[in-house]
Amino acid sequence: MQNSISKNSKIAVLCGGMSSEREVSLRSGKNCLMALKRLGYKNAEIVDVDKNISNNLKSFDYAYNTLHGKYGEDGCIQGLLEILKIPYTGCGVMASAICMNKEYTKKVMQTANIPLIKSVYLMPEENPVSKASELNYPLMVKPVSEGSSFGMSKVNNETELVAAVEIARKYNAQILIEEYLTGVSATVGVLEKDGNPFATEILELRPKNEWYDYEAKYTKGMTEFVLPAELSPILTQKVKDIAVKAFKVCGCSGVSRIDFLIVNDIPYVLEINTNPGMTDTSDLPAQAKAGGIDYDNLVEMILESAGLNK
Repeated sequence: MQNSISKNSKIAVLCGGMSSEREVSLRSGKNCLMALKRLGYKNAEIVDVDKNISNNLKSFDYAYNTLHGKYGEDGCIQGLLEILKIPYTGCGVMASAICMNKEYTKKVMQTANIPLIKSVYLMPEENPVSKASELNYPLMVKPVSEGSSFGMSKVNNETELVAAVEIARKYNAQILIEEYLTGVSATVGVLEKDGNPFATEILELRPKNEWYDYEAKYTKGMTEFVLPAELSPILTQKVKDIAVKAFKVCGCSGVSRIDFLIVNDIPYVLEINTNPGMTDTSDLPAQAKAGGIDYDNLVEMILESAGLNK
């Protein structure tokens, strides 16, 4: 059974932070705080995470994590909260660290025969052209540990590849180079009820840009949301099953969102987001709502994961 968190508990809504996703996190945090207040958690308050966070958290009973990116989604804040013995929402240290790194996520999922797009992992000293010689253009170039599509580029030739790697390396020294495939972009949330993970409705994404970049993610009107996704019943169940399988094999807990590219009825997993956005245009709230879980209930469901399965 899930724990019951008192409405009188002092809850720190962690947001902002020191990553490139700071602004998105602030929006997520503000929305979650308003939901907690509506739910009756009168002692919830925003805590903008900075270098003094360990001192700023000493009086809190729980941490509601709405941080995105470096320090907030990679196991760092989770480790600190473990040391401070403050129960927190979402995934634990190990799952957060693994899933923040797209290459390590792929290595773990590979052990469970989860469908993955062909890619190579580029270290700082390696030449991108020779490293990617066995891949077919066009390619996607991704910083290995960034979210919100920061530093990502689509390239069509070797010259563009070299330039794109330089851009990506402004965010991370390690780069993932992946074949660009054309298919159905989809994402599905995984939540837990009484410790049992289940998939939300599948959200099909039809961006007006060529691919689902930062503008398409966070600008109203730039992406058409199709809920539920226009997939066959068999394929729908297949995607949901793979999402839950990926959630389990990577050791996730509480909440995650798994991104897919479906090509010729093969659901390729792109990445796992262990702290999905909770803004007005974020995917997870829309997915949950399509399954009958409104925003406030979603926030409370995630809150109830604090301290569980870490």
